[in-house]
Amino acid sequence: MSAPITTTHLDEADLRRRMVETCRQMNATGINQGTAGNLSHRLDDGFLITPTSMPYDRMGPDDLVLMRFDGTFTGAHRPSSEWRFHRDILAHRGDVDVVLHCHSIYATTLACHHRTIPSFHYMTGVAGGTDIRCARYATFGTQQLSDNAIEALEGRLACLLGQHGQISLGKTLDAALWLANEVETLARLYIQALAIGEPPVLSDEEMARVIEQMRRMSYGHAPDLDGVNDTPQAR
Repeated sequence: MSAPITTTHLDEADLRRRMVETCRQMNATGINQGTAGNLSHRLDDGFLITPTSMPYDRMGPDDLVLMRFDGTFTGAHRPSSEWRFHRDILAHRGDVDVVLHCHSIYATTLACHHRTIPSFHYMTGVAGGTDIRCARYATFGTQQLSDNAIEALEGRLACLLGQHGQISLGKTLDAALWLANEVETLARLYIQALAIGEPPVLSDEEMARVIEQMRRMSYGHAPDLDGVNDTPQAR
């Protein structure tokens, strides 16, 4: 099993290597296929992004493209065709450093129907709200797609892209990859639940409690249960 994809205090050479590892894990876990999907990570003076149309198993650290927020880039390759939403999300969202986009099967299936994932399961809260929105469709690589993604991600760490795929955000590569897999799992569960009928959804009040519980546990502390502290180890 490979080491966790954490990026705290990495220099650029290590970050490039970790990004390549993350891309290969995207395909290994099944959330991405072929040359679909893309990945970026913030730097002090811009961001690194995967190149366009290059299979991950052939991509090396030096193939990643250095982009600046004015849209200029340096490197041996052209950046991903989706560089606009990577740039705009990183510029708009100071709370995240990683943008991961993939065409995971079940999330994309819902996106093809422009279906938002509601709070049918409490884990929907991992994306930061009561649902995981689906952005309106726009042609890939366009500014309109970027604008639609920014709108769907307001107050969220993940969204679906209409008739396209999904985006997951994180402070680290590790976090973004984990969330992308979680979104795909939720999408699969939702599709299976819909086979029986439209599932009930948790109330906004309950989801607020769930999200607060998740927030507290993310700091490494389990929640209080009836006034009794559990072990201070996040589970």
